[in-house]
Amino acid sequence: QFFVFCHGLLQLSQLLVSGYLKSSISTIERRYGLSSQTSGLLASFNEVGNTLLIVFVSYFGSRVHRPRLIGCGAILVSLAGFLMSLPHFITGPYKYDRSVASTFSNTTDLCQPGAPGAWANLSAASCTPHASRENHEVLLVMFMAQALLGIGGVPIQPFGISYIDDFASERNSPLYLGILFSVTVIGPGVAFMLGSAMLRFYVDIDKVGAAEVQLTNGDPRWVGAWWLGFLVAASLVALSALPYFFFPREMPKEVGEVLHTHTPRGFPVVLLRNLRHPVYLLVVLAQVNISAMVAGLATFMGKFLERQFSLTASLANMIIGAVNIPGAMVGIVVGGAILKRFQMSLRQCSALCVLGMLLCLLGAFPLLFLGCPTQKVAGVTYWDSSGFGHHDLECSAQCRCPEKGFNPVCGSNGVEYTSPCSAGCRNVNIDTNNSVLNYTECSCIPGPGLARPGTCGTGCSHLFVPFVVLSCLAGILASTSHTPSFMLILRSIQPEDKSFAVGIQFMLLRVLAWMPGPVLYGSAIDTTCILWERRCDRRAACRYYDNTLFRQRYLGLQFFFEVGAF
Repeated sequence: QFFVFCHGLLQLSQLLVSGYLKSSISTIERRYGLSSQTSGLLASFNEVGNTLLIVFVSYFGSRVHRPRLIGCGAILVSLAGFLMSLPHFITGPYKYDRSVASTFSNTTDLCQPGAPGAWANLSAASCTPHASRENHEVLLVMFMAQALLGIGGVPIQPFGISYIDDFASERNSPLYLGILFSVTVIGPGVAFMLGSAMLRFYVDIDKVGAAEVQLTNGDPRWVGAWWLGFLVAASLVALSALPYFFFPREMPKEVGEVLHTHTPRGFPVVLLRNLRHPVYLLVVLAQVNISAMVAGLATFMGKFLERQFSLTASLANMIIGAVNIPGAMVGIVVGGAILKRFQMSLRQCSALCVLGMLLCLLGAFPLLFLGCPTQKVAGVTYWDSSGFGHHDLECSAQCRCPEKGFNPVCGSNGVEYTSPCSAGCRNVNIDTNNSVLNYTECSCIPGPGLARPGTCGTGCSHLFVPFVVLSCLAGILASTSHTPSFMLILRSIQPEDKSFAVGIQFMLLRVLAWMPGPVLYGSAIDTTCILWERRCDRRAACRYYDNTLFRQRYLGLQFFFEVGAF
């Protein structure tokens, strides 16, 4: 029982490391200028190390000191977690365009006619050979950490489960495995809540004093302390790893009968026999579709909520961790309860799966229409009647604004401008602690010529609650098919192939869904970008998306996979 407790703790903290990355992905994109395709690849990269090794591990399972190997794996996972936070410590402080001079920069992004000098140095300074090298280093470290995370995770689950199954009594084994399984489901929820807590702190909390930080966490330039959660999670993994070095190689079995394990038949023979089995193949393909959908959702749902409903990263994570993931857990439990209550046959199991997916489709379809168009951004999504050009708005032409400035302001006319300079604002009012109250004398804004800092927002808050309710409902319905689909696999194949068939199933899910899923979603999201940030002449993170296209492609992809599963 102590082993089960330790293993639950270890699995939870391992999931914290891998799940936390998904909760802070939009923040890491903004901090290091990544496209969603790159961040999607990063998020799924831990599966690569994992998949390469998982077959060997399942094969050699009984011949090694399992607890000690689990301990070693956990140490690697912990190292990977610390490595993930390293970029924060090897790069300088986060720089962003600001209107109020600070100790870091005396430049300002207000309109200063006839003073091109101040601007020239701002755009040139940010692109040194060091800056572009630093970027490669950051990516290299993060991809290495993710690969290491995958490799370290290999022995944890299979060895833990087989160790428990070998030495628990037949009566208690399902209970123990059930406890572990529920932890696996709770884990991501906890990770998103951790993300929600950490992203409220400013990224350079350890490098600059509170007085220096002129941003609030609702600001489009805000970057939260993404690295802090990795330190917390990695420390937890390291703690959970310790007991494993003191467990024996074998335990006396709990009271109950002895198990006889079969020697595995030839590898290719079993593989072909299972893949030729129509029920097995079809169920696994359905699970591949569902998994691809979940992989993309988990990785980019936060980003979607942030953009579509103008939420902070912290609030978006809170919603996912407190509403969507518990919803999926409820669905899994309900599916299992229906199975048990009605003692379902295989045909009834498959009917339950089909029904669950059909209802899920009906719930998910309206989501495609719940959203708002992109806010009006001058020169990006909106040109007024005077029809001025793309970069150089006539009203702010004499300001000579840099193309890459980014410090959005919202004009009193309801139009957003990419910086106070592009709105032609010549004056800024600040309050006592150096944060901006408003901008005045803005030549591009008719009437009083006022602007407030920050984005205008999408004005979509009224659709937010219906969206969350419907998406949670669709999630509950889709996850009712989880347990019956596993039952279909376990009961339709020969008993001695069981563990092997489950291994192959996870392998296929990884290769066909968990790996390509986030990259596919990320690429689809990138196609909807209308203004890219430039860093050293490379395309960095996206500043503005076409919100309608973002919603249609992101949720459309999700719908496509749901139809596939159905």
